Amino acid sequence: MKAIMVVGTTSHAGKSLMTTALCRILSRQGWRVAPFKGQNMALNAYVTNTGAEIGYAQAVQAWAARVSPQVEMNPILLKPQGDMTSQVVLRGRAVGRTTAKDYYEKFFDTGWQAIQESLARLEQDFDFLVCEGAGSPAEINLKHRDLTNMRVAKHLNAPTLLVADIDRGGVFAHIVGTLELLEPDERSLIKGILINKFRGQKELLQSGIDWLVERTGIPVVGVVPWLDTAFPAEDSLSLMERSNHKKSADITVAVIRLPHISNFTDFDPLESESSVRVRYISPKDDLGYPDAVILPGTKTTISDLLVLQRTGMAEAIRNYAAAGGTVLGICGGFQLMGEFLADPEGIEGQDGRYKGLNLVPIRTVITQKKVARQRLVSSQFPQAGLPVSGYELHQGRTQLVTDADNSSDFEFLFDDRGLGVVDKSQSIWGTYLHGLFDNGPWRRAWLNRLRQQRGLGSLATGIPNYREQREAMLDMLADAVEKHINLEPLLNQP
Repeated sequence: MKAIMVVGTTSHAGKSLMTTALCRILSRQGWRVAPFKGQNMALNAYVTNTGAEIGYAQAVQAWAARVSPQVEMNPILLKPQGDMTSQVVLRGRAVGRTTAKDYYEKFFDTGWQAIQESLARLEQDFDFLVCEGAGSPAEINLKHRDLTNMRVAKHLNAPTLLVADIDRGGVFAHIVGTLELLEPDERSLIKGILINKFRGQKELLQSGIDWLVERTGIPVVGVVPWLDTAFPAEDSLSLMERSNHKKSADITVAVIRLPHISNFTDFDPLESESSVRVRYISPKDDLGYPDAVILPGTKTTISDLLVLQRTGMAEAIRNYAAAGGTVLGICGGFQLMGEFLADPEGIEGQDGRYKGLNLVPIRTVITQKKVARQRLVSSQFPQAGLPVSGYELHQGRTQLVTDADNSSDFEFLFDDRGLGVVDKSQSIWGTYLHGLFDNGPWRRAWLNRLRQQRGLGSLATGIPNYREQREAMLDMLADAVEKHINLEPLLNQP
């Protein structure tokens, strides 16, 4: 099996994007390609057809390769919980919580075994792997426990592409420094250097490229310009960099940027709508008067609830809802909207029982068992009979409080009553279904209600789902990268 390893001089150098582009480029060349990331640390997750949890970036890369996401593409997923611990998802299943020190002692050998077994399984079904590293391969204090970078490259004897972000500045120092800190057997695998996020004229960079090639003996296989893409980054730091200032936008949707926000990929389809402006608002910010407020998923629901209460954002959201504003909660955001949340076992790190926003008559108890499954249901609102697909990914058992004062004001959102509710005015929405906005007709029907409140005309609802738009974006990404990269030094290896 042939393989390429993609590592970066820093985090956010563009490893995930380049891996995605290479998966589509090689797939178009006729290879049966699979992405691979041995260990990923991210709060954006996806549920495969078998109910396994993997990093969302690896799902996108699988779609770029035109194959179904599977657990072997990301055998270890670490989900930070904010208290110096992470939940460990091994082979698609949550197996516990750990600190960085304990992880090395308890999970390193098991993790490396899972990586090797996953690679062996992928080798049976695919003839080319595009493997992604994490962070930098040259963190000398961490290399002894690095499961993701050059350990995988050496195991596969994979030609390795080193990606550097020139937009940060110091790109030549980053490249040379990284190479200097690699062991000789690791450095020998680096067969190409790619300079990413370039905004200038390449002619002005050429003297630096010539020096770099002479200094390192490694070819610069590409200079990729800055690409404006809507593909998801792996952590919420990217939300700080997003700017959605659409001058033509008719409506504004505010997403509360919870401290432990997860699965914010749910909102990529909203951002793709030219008539919608998506704003990510910190709990410390002024809520303002958006057309809708969304409470997203969160890895630590109770901790983020306390932040909302402490900053005054909880009261602001309640006041907004009382004035007739539209509020939608997804997964953890849905749990936040209830009467209370309880974590008797301290699974999220904070045991006890806490009052929620009290917008929806539900009560949630955090439990050890994690629900992870794909779903296909039929909507009841905002338009009956629309087929809706997505996935559940949550810890917690939620019950509707049938004797609550406002319970009669709510209807079930889907034909599966456990997936969510909406009030009769269609202002308060709550659901466990991730990927809801990927469903084009449902998304447009929901947006049309907001538009009607503003006296705007309705958008067409007979549109395809977001996956078709994503396919076009994947092709555009591959086209943009392919004309700026020479893969021969990586492909033509013995």
